[in-house]
Amino acid sequence: MKIKAVIFDLDGTITAPYLDFDKIRAEMGFSPDAGPLLEAMEKMPPAERKRAEEILYKHEQSAIEHSVLNAGAPETLKRLHQMGIHIGIITRNTRSNASAVAKKHNIEFDAVVDRNDGPAKPDPFGVRRLCEFFKVKSQQTLVVGDYLFDLQSAKAAGATAVLIKTGKNAEQFASFADYIIDSLPEIIDIINSNEK
Repeated sequence: MKIKAVIFDLDGTITAPYLDFDKIRAEMGFSPDAGPLLEAMEKMPPAERKRAEEILYKHEQSAIEHSVLNAGAPETLKRLHQMGIHIGIITRNTRSNASAVAKKHNIEFDAVVDRNDGPAKPDPFGVRRLCEFFKVKSQQTLVVGDYLFDLQSAKAAGATAVLIKTGKNAEQFASFADYIIDSLPEIIDIINSNEK
């Protein structure tokens, strides 16, 4: 089926992996096996949560400042625009941080779903919301990410899951992916192969 939209994760996918979630967990006082950060923070008492949010904010600001695009990101996004393909971002980060990254690197996204818009990945909410916004079917959509939650959200929404091997543990998520790529420009090949 013809691909009409590509939805990307941000950290580790558009930008090189930067956030060290084990370090952030430790700073917040969580054990290494506390599970996903946002969900763990939701269970905190208000005062502790406020402190945890400040820690997360500090790390996310540092990630913007030190952000580096993954190889081929600008060219791939430009090519997708030229092909008339919608570009979305689903992030467990914030919209303002996604915008700051885009501005810093002079790249453009058509729409962003962040952690404040609704249930975060691995929930399919973000994929479904962007498909609705772009007026495309989930079957016409690629979801590209470097982590398990990206792939799970794609599959739950009925979209095609693409794993980019930028993360240190990416290989362990391979069984959840429809495609596995080493670099972003390979997305264009996937799109072209779906045209046939």
